[in-house]
Amino acid sequence: MKDRTYPKIGNMAPAFSLLNEDSEKVASKDFKGKKNIVLYFYPKAMTPGCTVQACAIRDFKKEFEKLDTVVLGVSPDAPVRLEKFIDKQKLNFTLLSDEDHAIADKYGCWGMKKFMGKEYMGLIRTTYIIGKDGRLKHIMDKFKTKTHHDDVLEWLRENL
Repeated sequence: MKDRTYPKIGNMAPAFSLLNEDSEKVASKDFKGKKNIVLYFYPKAMTPGCTVQACAIRDFKKEFEKLDTVVLGVSPDAPVRLEKFIDKQKLNFTLLSDEDHAIADKYGCWGMKKFMGKEYMGLIRTTYIIGKDGRLKHIMDKFKTKTHHDDVLEWLRENL
């Protein structure tokens, strides 16, 4: 498996404009100068690991808000599936649809995966922290879905 190429920390984060669960456009420029962004990529809505990860973010939304941070989840799912995921899990943050994985490609988190001996191209669970200035501050690609929210909050508290 080839190494992924991430955007460089300190550089401007790759711009994005994607449809949310309501098929409305959400763009990185909407937050510039206003909020830090936790942009987390996850493989598929309504799967066990992705549900655990999303529900923890939901439960800690106030903590992210105290740190002037918006959380955006990105997956290759269509907006209609994202809407079902939000309704089913009572999620209180925005999910974005990257069906053609163009943004995942820009961020270096679309690549070769292995599951039960089979190799395939897919979304690799990765989180990016973008400052209010639009610059990439941190990349997390090794974490457990159960403690992801804690790891992100800890980094935000210590570094921003």
